[in-house]
Amino acid sequence: MSPEQTARWLLAHDGYLILTHRRPDGDTIGSAAALCDGLRQAGKTAYILDNPEITDNYRPFADPFWAPADFVPETVVSVDLASFSLFPDTALAYEHAVALAIDHHPSNTLYAENVCLDGACAACGEILYEILMTMNGSLSQTACDALYVAIASDSGCFAFANTTANTLRVASLLVAAGADNRGINRKYFRTKTKGRILIEGMIYSGIEFYYAGRVSVITITNEMMTKAAVTENDMDDIAAIPGSVEGALVGITVKELKNGGGSKISVRTGPEVDSNALCAKFGGGGHAMASGCTIALPVEQAKAALLAALGENFPGIDP
Repeated sequence: MSPEQTARWLLAHDGYLILTHRRPDGDTIGSAAALCDGLRQAGKTAYILDNPEITDNYRPFADPFWAPADFVPETVVSVDLASFSLFPDTALAYEHAVALAIDHHPSNTLYAENVCLDGACAACGEILYEILMTMNGSLSQTACDALYVAIASDSGCFAFANTTANTLRVASLLVAAGADNRGINRKYFRTKTKGRILIEGMIYSGIEFYYAGRVSVITITNEMMTKAAVTENDMDDIAAIPGSVEGALVGITVKELKNGGGSKISVRTGPEVDSNALCAKFGGGGHAMASGCTIALPVEQAKAALLAALGENFPGIDP
């Protein structure tokens, strides 16, 4: 469905429960908050399903919208959620009940009854802007800030290669409508905790290079996080580090999950390598130049598996 068709569909239904993805980032939370706010502005009942993995960084956007425990939805909608593998534990009961998915991931598995998908968008927030403006003709301050966070976080504050003219256009319109771009940019992109600086030092000192420097890899262990006294609040956009190395076509982040849960993988690439195709080999996905997956192996074994897959399937980075 187009954003215009999606807006009409949303106005024709009610009783909304909005789902966000595992390890929620600014795009999924910002998009969910803006959608919930816009639906309420249109006179609808709408809530966001609790996501136990939300960090304190993004909690203020979702806190006004959490669903009460006894809420029974009529209509389930997901935002920025490409596949069942990304459903948080709280959403598993709704896997086969999603009436509408709004997403920007080309890897979306089309699990929902209806889909509003635009893989050319840097962020799901871009799509939500068009939907909400069609629905209501205006945005509240809450929605403006939420969508600005959504778009800025998924575009690396407009520095990533996925940033397009439309990304900048929508951001400009949000600022003109009242989004606090100065405060948001400072909080999310220009301020680091002491712990973040400490763990970045560990990461930089341990960065590894493969395939004649065309692949850079960083590893983040639980021991490192404990030593630096950091939490997930401090880890936003950490995956951008390996891809910032000169000459690197592929930047890989391998992060140890807690309680023996394996390794979380983030892959950032140039146009020479399809990161979505690489992560899809391990059950993940995303975009051509930014994707992720989870591998049920310790960090060193997960790293070895990724490097082997690169060597076997991506000739652009042969040694």
